[in-house]
Amino acid sequence: MKNMNQITTPPQACSTVYFDGSCPLCSIEIAHYQACLGAQDIAFVDVSDAGASMAADLDRAQAMARFHVRLPDGSLQSGAAGFVALWLALPRWRWLGRLAGHRRVLLVLERLYVLFLPWRARIARLVFRQARSARPSSAL
Repeated sequence: MKNMNQITTPPQACSTVYFDGSCPLCSIEIAHYQACLGAQDIAFVDVSDAGASMAADLDRAQAMARFHVRLPDGSLQSGAAGFVALWLALPRWRWLGRLAGHRRVLLVLERLYVLFLPWRARIARLVFRQARSARPSSAL
């Protein structure tokens, strides 16, 4: 994985996004990105699918544990750097990718991402439990 100095990947440089499709939060977020302008040039791989195609330098356990993006040059970004690479590839998110790609910002985002990871499943359960209880019941 690349050093987390400044990410200066050119816009159309994101080629493959590896994500955990078994995570409801992840799935919602990825569905949003897939609907964005520019997403048609990106391959999205749900690594929760046992048949997902993986590269030799990224196994399923690693891909399930963290967000990963493979760039066209073959390099692999993960965590906050992976999100920056994805944002840089999507025209309407590029501004955030440029901002988040600065070294200090990226370091803070990576620390926040690492803190978030152990809580991901709990947050997903809480959010979806609240969403279900907030739905109006059907009329009898």
